[in-house]
Amino acid sequence: MSINSSKDNWFGEWFNSPYYHLLYNYRNEEEAKSFIQRLCELEELKGNKRVLDLACGKGRHSKTLHQLGYDTSGVDLAPESIKSAKESASKEIHFEVMDMRKLSFQKHFDIVFNLFTSFGYFSDTADNQKVIQEVSSILHPKGLFCIDFLNADFVKSNLVAQEETFRTLEAREIKFNITRKIKEGFILKDIAFEDGEQSYHFQERVQFIQSHDFIRWLTEFNFEIIHTFGDYLLNPFSVEQSPRFLVVAKKK
Repeated sequence: MSINSSKDNWFGEWFNSPYYHLLYNYRNEEEAKSFIQRLCELEELKGNKRVLDLACGKGRHSKTLHQLGYDTSGVDLAPESIKSAKESASKEIHFEVMDMRKLSFQKHFDIVFNLFTSFGYFSDTADNQKVIQEVSSILHPKGLFCIDFLNADFVKSNLVAQEETFRTLEAREIKFNITRKIKEGFILKDIAFEDGEQSYHFQERVQFIQSHDFIRWLTEFNFEIIHTFGDYLLNPFSVEQSPRFLVVAKKK
């Protein structure tokens, strides 16, 4: 039997799968904590602030933000991720299932974090502007929007077309066969594997969004760019050499 994810809702199916968390189990709490602590040392982010972790997954960044003294909320589209976040984090962190294209909050935030390439999932590129517009609507004036995305130009120049990786699930070894390509404006990552007699195929689809696209959209929605960085050590951004594109923008 074979199970395949659909193109238009790949994120809902894949992020709710236990195999997603198995494949990416190398993303540890210490890595997340170190990055967040470094980011929050920026002068503009300091203080007793209300923050939102947008597309929070299982809440690893949310936990660190709470530990640093922020009044923290986290939202994600995947119910299983939110369930796990609630089980493993402080009860003082408010987690909720929510679509980033429609943020239904009565309160406003001082900072919205969108971390670890949690953007550009949708088939329609207009949804990107919807997300930025929604973020703007829930931010206080002079509030900050922090985006951490892959550097699309670097990915294109350094694409690993094919690889195999192994994970252990309840004493069973699972081999993930991974292929990558860039096609029709998307960075595509196909993930195929077997578990017992069942075959699975998932595809991650992330829009090929370049740094200048983010800057243009943010500017159009009344944000001012105040910082750009190229990695989790917050080194300066280089289109050719940086693996990440991190931007901090202020709502005017």
